[in-house]
Amino acid sequence: MFFFFDLRKMISINNKLRQAVVGIAGLGGLGSAVAVALARSNIGKLIIADFDTVDAGNLNRQQYFVDQVGKVKVDAMIENLKRINPDVKVKAHQQKLNPDNIGEIFAGANVIAECFDKAEEKQMLVETVLTRMDKPIIVSVSGLAGYGNSNEITTRRISNRLILVGDGKNGIDSGQPLTAARVGIAASHQANAIVEVIVDGIKG
Repeated sequence: MFFFFDLRKMISINNKLRQAVVGIAGLGGLGSAVAVALARSNIGKLIIADFDTVDAGNLNRQQYFVDQVGKVKVDAMIENLKRINPDVKVKAHQQKLNPDNIGEIFAGANVIAECFDKAEEKQMLVETVLTRMDKPIIVSVSGLAGYGNSNEITTRRISNRLILVGDGKNGIDSGQPLTAARVGIAASHQANAIVEVIVDGIKG
């Protein structure tokens, strides 16, 4: 059996991905996995932001290694991304995000991935992007804690500029643990939504 594909379409998709700029706010379980998935997808430029360092307790669900414990997360992530895809451009910011610096840090981003743990930080980022920035689409997460039915995690378009991933109920305050598998599912939903937006745009 022969399989045919449209070479021009494949080239067009790859060009869109290579020209895209994606911001990633937070490099924990979600953000580190989103960054890895996008680097493997040939995204042209990533803008990553996190103020923290790699802790031994992060290794159960975050995309770092034992020998990176103690390193600044943005530096450790650059190392890992360059090993995966030497062509990806990465601009790193080791600082805590707030309403006054988000617009400057993620200037030029087509899409921003919200990858925080705390609900108040998630809300702050989403509100700041939607009210203070004109263009970026934001892909946020609500409900990824625990384990169990993978299909409870879904991707929903809330508006033309907001996409929401998760089950909408099992946050970190639900008393359930954060597990690598479920966090990874949510992160893959985020990365896939970002690729779809870049390639196809937001459909009406």
